[in-house]
Amino acid sequence: MEEIVKTDEKESADAAETAESGIAENGIAESDIAESDIAESGIAESGIAESDIAESDVIAESDVITEDMQSESPDDLQADDMPDDDMEDGEESMENLMDMYEESFKRFAEGEVVTGKIISVDKDYVLVDIGYKSEGQIRISEFMDEGGNIRAEIDDKVEVMVEWWDEEEEVVVLSKEKAAKIKVWDEIKRAYDEEGVVEGVVTSRVKGGFSVDIGVTAFLPGSQADLRPIRNLDEMVGQSYSFKILKYNRKRSNIVLSRRAILEEEREAARIKTLETIEEGKIVAGTVKNITEYGVFVDLGGVDGLLHITDISWGRVKHPSELFSVGDEIKVRILSLDLEKERVSLGMKQLTEDPWTKAEEKYPVGSRITGRVVSLTDYGAFVELEEGIEGLIHVSEMSWTRKIRHPSKVVSVGEEVDAVVLDIKPESRRISLGMKQVSPNPWDVISEKYPVGTTIEGRIKNITDFGLFIGIDEGIDGLVHISDISWTKRIKHPGDIYKKGDIVQAVVLDIEKENERFSLGIKQLQSDPWETVAERYEVGKEITGTVTNITDFGVFVELEEGIEGLVHVSEISKEKIKTPSEKFNVGDMITAKVMNIHSEERRIGLSIKRLDMEDDQAILSDYINKMGPATSSFGEILRENLQEKLNEGK
Repeated sequence: MEEIVKTDEKESADAAETAESGIAENGIAESDIAESDIAESGIAESGIAESDIAESDVIAESDVITEDMQSESPDDLQADDMPDDDMEDGEESMENLMDMYEESFKRFAEGEVVTGKIISVDKDYVLVDIGYKSEGQIRISEFMDEGGNIRAEIDDKVEVMVEWWDEEEEVVVLSKEKAAKIKVWDEIKRAYDEEGVVEGVVTSRVKGGFSVDIGVTAFLPGSQADLRPIRNLDEMVGQSYSFKILKYNRKRSNIVLSRRAILEEEREAARIKTLETIEEGKIVAGTVKNITEYGVFVDLGGVDGLLHITDISWGRVKHPSELFSVGDEIKVRILSLDLEKERVSLGMKQLTEDPWTKAEEKYPVGSRITGRVVSLTDYGAFVELEEGIEGLIHVSEMSWTRKIRHPSKVVSVGEEVDAVVLDIKPESRRISLGMKQVSPNPWDVISEKYPVGTTIEGRIKNITDFGLFIGIDEGIDGLVHISDISWTKRIKHPGDIYKKGDIVQAVVLDIEKENERFSLGIKQLQSDPWETVAERYEVGKEITGTVTNITDFGVFVELEEGIEGLVHVSEISKEKIKTPSEKFNVGDMITAKVMNIHSEERRIGLSIKRLDMEDDQAILSDYINKMGPATSSFGEILRENLQEKLNEGK
């Protein structure tokens, strides 16, 4: 009986030690179990109520044992009445029986984790045998999965924590979940002390990082989630990872994790291995780590290499993001290597042959090709013949007839076009292409179709200060210069007479195939009035016209529409005048004498003064003719002088 008490005291002492060191481990804050609280609740340092180990209770327990033993077979306990073998068997039975009683009264400390066996499952509780005189109870909810299914079978072994004892009902309340948490905290401590890892699932995003389930809730700072900033944080939620424990506080249930520490270790190991194996010219596999406008950074295994945009493809690459995404696995060739600075230049196009080496054979001058427009500039369009080979179609080579101001008027990026190879220079990686050469040159047949002197009819397509453009054939326009609109009219602007879209007739004046010029004339539809002006206005003839313009050197007089004559200032009057504007105004009607005609120069000279002088001479001649015979020598002299004057005037 004394041994039983000592055993209980030893177990109580162990339980007390467990309570002092393991309360927090059970998920209970130490502040919740202050000494005063322990005293008030009647729990001794051993973790067992003082009333449970009172001396009277020990005696009572021994009495029970004695009574039970005597009630079973009092006579069998008399050693003198038993044979030796029976006595030995009896002693063993007694020891076994005593062990069973000791085990039945063995008591675990609250908060202690033990292993038990499920003996019963009902709708509220699962009963577990933990080797005590009474089975332990666990709420059925602790065995339910997310779908509400009960995961408990009879005879299953489970680890449980002793939550509390119900002395009156002799029931032990157990918890499977709390036992699991205590085990988790033990694993956390071990992982922290031994710099090991724990497995966990990222459950949600929180301020500054993530919440992770490692059996208990832990915090993963955003800076410790990966080696580089994560653009889409939601991608990590629901994923399982390995973590290192940076620090933990069991009392506060605070755990800080790091995934980056593991990745850095892995990266460093990979870096050392990579540096030992890489060399210039070697083809290696890597992972796209970052993408910039000038290239792609590739992780070769702890060592980063730069794949410059110019080394991605023999063809045109606008931006690396068109071809790659972060995380892509690619193959590259090592172009250069600086182990001291750990700088690695990579190339992808170098995995294939340069297409320009056979370009001249593949695209000889005069051959016809089909390509895709990849870029437009002010001076032309670049066409991709194949990956790595582009040719230029200059704006001057896009149309035989149209003057292309910008290639976008003819082609667009992405469009398939036909062209002819005009020139190729593989050494400078240049090919000149022509679009217009695909079809015949209309200027080759235009002179045969419209010989000089032919009258054509067309629509005015454009009007400029210097003339009219008339559409002849598709893509060919003829120009009527402002000077060829009318023989006689002074036209300030062609738009004063014509408008865009008018249908007009014109005569072909000239065709310059080399310069692609087609000259037309409208006035040539009629004969030149100046060719017959000498017949209509004879020299010496008196004419009447309207003043159209007054200048310092004379007055212009319109004789008919488009035909003007000039009265020079010296031919205005016998009297000396400073300026013609003293005597005339525009619109005045005047009469003058035709002095001269120069049809080739389109000039007519007029004189008002001469007309006045002729009038004076006529009067003088009439006066002389009417004079009678001279009656004196003075009269004769006067007649002679007047006649001489008249002759001089003529």
